[in-house]
Amino acid sequence: MIPSLNSIVGRLHAKQLRLLAALADHGSLLNAAKAVSMSQPGASKALREIESIFGVELFVRTNRGLEPNAAGHCVIRYARLFQTDMAHLREDLLGVMRGFGGRVSAGTIMGAVPLLTDGINLLLSQQPKMSVEVMEDTSASLLDLLDEGRIELALCRTSVSRAPELYTSVIIQHETLAIIASAGHPLAHVQRVSLADLEDARWIVYRTNMPIRRLLEREFHEAGLRMPVHVVETTSAFTTMSLLRKDPQYVALLPVPVVEFCTSQGWATQLSLRVASRSEPYELVTRRSAPISPGAQMLINALTEVSPVALPASAD
Repeated sequence: MIPSLNSIVGRLHAKQLRLLAALADHGSLLNAAKAVSMSQPGASKALREIESIFGVELFVRTNRGLEPNAAGHCVIRYARLFQTDMAHLREDLLGVMRGFGGRVSAGTIMGAVPLLTDGINLLLSQQPKMSVEVMEDTSASLLDLLDEGRIELALCRTSVSRAPELYTSVIIQHETLAIIASAGHPLAHVQRVSLADLEDARWIVYRTNMPIRRLLEREFHEAGLRMPVHVVETTSAFTTMSLLRKDPQYVALLPVPVVEFCTSQGWATQLSLRVASRSEPYELVTRRSAPISPGAQMLINALTEVSPVALPASAD
């Protein structure tokens, strides 16, 4: 039986977590002990204590050394996260002592990437020593990261959450969509394209129930057409662009800023088909109960300046 959280937190030490990460890196108790400045007997005792704290064996003893089992891989992953968080904590403290925000972590959906990069560039022009971490994912995943404290703010949609009241949000940009294809697509130079022309195309789409996927399904339904069944589902901008570039049969419905970026490179084209449905605007979102760090507030201020939508000066 896994002990309670209070029991684990009360007994676990940072050096034990360092030892776990070192064991995963070296696979040898002797080399791991050297890496964390412990004797081999001390490391062996520490490992027994760690397994006692979690109430489960974490490693399999083999002729080649120590290999983490499933529970071990799980604990090691969080041990590494702890080390990363401590490094970020030190960086933030250095920033505070030097008079600037230090570090900020932000999340974004694909369509908001151009706006976020504009905000980051403005922030770094004002605070060149600021460190910025960016995570690109779906709105649902970004809200989970906000809940976990892994990011401090996100450009996404709170409508996907079952509890949108947990967040403070302001609309930051209204989103328009367009259909993109390779410059070599058979309809690339056709002046008027209909959705019926694309019914049998190879579509790259977002996952089921995501806002842009639902919008595309609505477009097909209102046109009296069936939604294509054999599609490629991805939330990765790079995967989408790679597929479009390598196969001229693909098409995708994407936010206009992403489409404009691709077409500016010369390899993509926006098909001449008007998307009638309007996409939900996306928002600048923070966790309502979480304090906003100086670095996060600086990025929020920068996004306020570059956003096409008039925003309040602060998101809190």
